[in-house]
Amino acid sequence: MTTVRTLLSSYPGRRIGQALLTMVLVSITVFAGVRAMPGDTAQALAGEQTSPEVLAAIREEYGLNDNIVVQYWDYVRHAVTGDFGTSARSGLPVLDSILDALPITLELAALALLLAVVVGIGAGIVAAVRRGKPEEWLANAIALLGMSVPTFWLGMLLVLGFAIAMPLFAASGFVPFGQDPVENLRRLVLPAIVLGSGLAAVVMRQTRAAMLDAMSSDYVRTARAKGLSQRAVIGTHALRNSLVTVITVLGLQLGQLISGAVVTEQVFVLPGFGKLTIDAVFTRDYAMVQGVVLFTSAAYILINLLVDLLYSVVDPRIRLGGSR
Repeated sequence: MTTVRTLLSSYPGRRIGQALLTMVLVSITVFAGVRAMPGDTAQALAGEQTSPEVLAAIREEYGLNDNIVVQYWDYVRHAVTGDFGTSARSGLPVLDSILDALPITLELAALALLLAVVVGIGAGIVAAVRRGKPEEWLANAIALLGMSVPTFWLGMLLVLGFAIAMPLFAASGFVPFGQDPVENLRRLVLPAIVLGSGLAAVVMRQTRAAMLDAMSSDYVRTARAKGLSQRAVIGTHALRNSLVTVITVLGLQLGQLISGAVVTEQVFVLPGFGKLTIDAVFTRDYAMVQGVVLFTSAAYILINLLVDLLYSVVDPRIRLGGSR
């Protein structure tokens, strides 16, 4: 009992408990929101079949005649076992459709994140170290451009330039990595640039601001006075203490990669999670809408939980403070 109490009072334990409570509240909100959508759920599931007998059978099969509390409990009871219902559009289980589309979006998001981290942090360090020099002006100009250009416009511009005028990359479609790694990258490079450009710009500006603040602090001046090299001062002292801010930005923006993938996947015709969401909304596939929204919410919560736990790794003071 003492061990359990200690775990729950620790920083990771409290953050995990808050994440679980948030997930329960999100599931209630999603379930109630889908039930509040206009239209008859049974009619949407029936499609062209509008006879009273068919509608009555559907309501009985899906428990639509029960009160909202019973319906929610049945949904949660099935959801914890992986049963999120059946898609009215395709007739396939919702979980199977999500698991088929999710790896495409995750691969796209991973490439976009890699681009954002490498370019954003690298440009931010250069802009901070070379303050007032042409390198800083160039980095700021590129960051401003990355945050200002609309996603759909940048996507069409890249398609015209690098898929049509110079056919270096494919303009649409998807090939699994295991089937053809080269063709897989050819079809994901342009979407990853579109999806990661805005995040890279945000990361660059936050890294620059955090680095400038760190480089003017006493511990950095002390490190320079000890005769440490410029690389050691920047990498070991200034950058590490700036990573808390950068991790916060990445955590907040990672969830937007999933929502941003909706537009990007539509432009590049990728059969990922974003396109699945759009198709479910347009066809009023209630079970699928409920499943994708719940998965998206769970992704946000998980990402924020991981960011909170990373804080304690980067800055031990947070871990020690949270254990009191």
